[in-house]
Amino acid sequence: MAIIASNFKTNHTRKSTASFINEVATFVEENNINNEIFIFPPSTALDSFEISSNIKIGAQNAYATQKGSFTGEIGTSQLDEFGIKTILIGHSERRHVLNESQSEIAKKYSFYKDLGYIIVYCIGEPLEVKQSGLEKTLEYIYEQFEGIDTNYENLILAYEPVWAIGTGVTATNDDIKNVHSAIKEKIDKPLLYGGSVKVNNVNEICSIEGVDGALIGTASWIADDFKQIIENTKDL
Repeated sequence: MAIIASNFKTNHTRKSTASFINEVATFVEENNINNEIFIFPPSTALDSFEISSNIKIGAQNAYATQKGSFTGEIGTSQLDEFGIKTILIGHSERRHVLNESQSEIAKKYSFYKDLGYIIVYCIGEPLEVKQSGLEKTLEYIYEQFEGIDTNYENLILAYEPVWAIGTGVTATNDDIKNVHSAIKEKIDKPLLYGGSVKVNNVNEICSIEGVDGALIGTASWIADDFKQIIENTKDL
């Protein structure tokens, strides 16, 4: 059954997030949806929500700490207030825009692994690497597993080619299948695809061999669209 995740990034307010989650939760309950669903709001919108057990609210980021003097960051004391036990780690925007190093990412991963969090761990290559061929792409991706315990029981992987995120350019089915198949040969964990996934292509993408669901950005920010994405993948 497809895993469907929405990453709000720096979008939605506390009020609009609550409205979105309540609307999606009602849809899931009324339609007996059994997909595992993740929603990653901005940290200012984290809260406690009345949702079914197959919907999980996660943090887009947090520092490897309970609390302390880390200006602009949040730690587990802020997440614990709302029972948040899911986190996104390694997203390309944190790697390439905010310059998080692999060692910083691995430290964060180990910290939240030791606390039993569900970790959605993101990997992916920039365009210049993709253009060098599959072998170079896989070399680049495998480097992103340095310091990462891939045997962790609560690990979900998300392959997001950087060149396809928010660009409207989607990898071909063969691109997705080739990379997913290679990763799953090495690591037997659920593997999501992300990168310009939309309402009208999510079923096709999630039907590709080796694709266990989707991590979606822009196309998931409107509740009606996210509900349709869930509807389009509920039988996979």
